[in-house]
Parts: sequence; C-alpha cells; structure tokens
Amino acid sequence: MASGIAERRAAAGGALAGQTVVLVGGSTGMGLETARQVRAAGGDVVLVARNADRLERAAGEVGAVGTAAFDAQDPERLESFLRELPGIVDHVLVTAGSPAYTPLDELDLAEAGHDFGNRVATMLAVARAARDVLRPGGTVLFVGGTGGRRPAPGMEVMGAVTAAMPALTANLALEIAPVRINLIAAGFVDTPLSASLLGGQLEARREELRRTLPIGRVVGPEDVGALAVHLMLNEALTGATYDIDGGQQLVPA
Repeated sequence: MASGIAERRAAAGGALAGQTVVLVGGSTGMGLETARQVRAAGGDVVLVARNADRLERAAGEVGAVGTAAFDAQDPERLESFLRELPGIVDHVLVTAGSPAYTPLDELDLAEAGHDFGNRVATMLAVARAARDVLRPGGTVLFVGGTGGRRPAPGMEVMGAVTAAMPALTANLALEIAPVRINLIAAGFVDTPLSASLLGGQLEARREELRRTLPIGRVVGPEDVGALAVHLMLNEALTGATYDIDGGQQLVPA
C-alpha cells in the first residue's frame, strides 16, 4: 500500500505533492534551503521570519503560498499564528533562534533564564498547536544542535538547552500522536548565521572542518534540508533525535 501512495504522489508531481509545509525561520539558511527542497518535491510552503524584506525575497524565490513576518521567539505569538492558519497543514519546521555563548562571569541570570525557558516554551507551544492544525502522520520538526554536548566554558545555557530538547521531543511524541515530532541536531552548518557569528574566522573554520571531519567537507544547509524532507516523508519516525554533523562529535576536541 505504501508503494502505491508513493507512486500516486510521484505521478502528481513529487513526493510532497499536495502537502503544505510551514517553515519558521524560512527566509535564510537551513529554513530556506528546506523550502527549496520541499518545492522541488512538489509541496507548498508558508514562510515565517522576523525580517520582512528578507522574507519577501525568499517567498518570491520559492513561490511561497503564504508568509508572516513576526518574531518567532515569542511562543504565544507563534502558537496563535499556527492556530490561525487557514486549514490543515502537513508539516512544521522550526529553525528560528541562534546560539548564545556567554562566560559565567558575564552571564545575565534573568536573560539566561529567559533564553532557556523560551526555547522550552517554543517547543511546547508548537506541539500544542500541532494537535489541532496538523494532519495525522504529519510532523513537527525542530532544529537544535550538538555543540552543547561537550562541556566548555560559556556553554552552560546552550548545554542545558541541548540536553533538554531530545527529552522534550520524546515526551511530546506521546502527547501529540498521531502527529509526529522529531529533532534535527546539527553540528556546524555553513549558513549566513554561521558567517555572522564567526566573521573573519569563517574560512579558517571551514578549512579546519574539511581537514578533520570524517566526511572531508563542511555540512551545508542542503544536507539539513534533505534530512528534513526525509523525516517528513517517513511516517514511521517520531520522538527521535537525528544528528547531522559530518562526524564532528567523533573528532577529538
């Protein structure tokens, strides 16, 4: 039966034909590349991002069927947006947010608590909305990281977030079933965000990764996009964390 479904989708123009994917953080980097791959697979995309000008350019490039410009790091606003979508959607991918590396002595405790709590609240808000706006078998995808698994100065908050996200994903898979939820845990990905964080050190970091990673190259947003599309299509996958780092965790620090 599954092969018959695949054949019908292929005949209709792609594996995601007739499906709608909401991409939060979809105007650049991993979100935008996933939007490109969804469109190549025949799906429709709705893009959400904070920067309205960049969002408009991205929407024009991929032919988005809808856009919304707001700060997706506001969990209540994000949940309201999802609940107000016209009709049922198939998948939601959330890539919004950026890592914060702050030494303990420089840490603002209120800000640190807000950052950690906000990331948890975002996952809870999206999952809660997903029960009502996603079809059975559709999926919620979050993009997190792997860097926080290695203890280091300045990684306290990110390490806690990195540890919390897989546990939340596993528990939410039971709460929101038959909607699925999975976590993509990325290492270094060569995106505009990485470029802005590293500045003049970007090329040195790329060269280091080419030299040391088992795959012999830098992980790009197209790699993350391909994994995201696979997780959307494979309806046997839920509650799990999928690392995509080119073997970065295998390399001695």
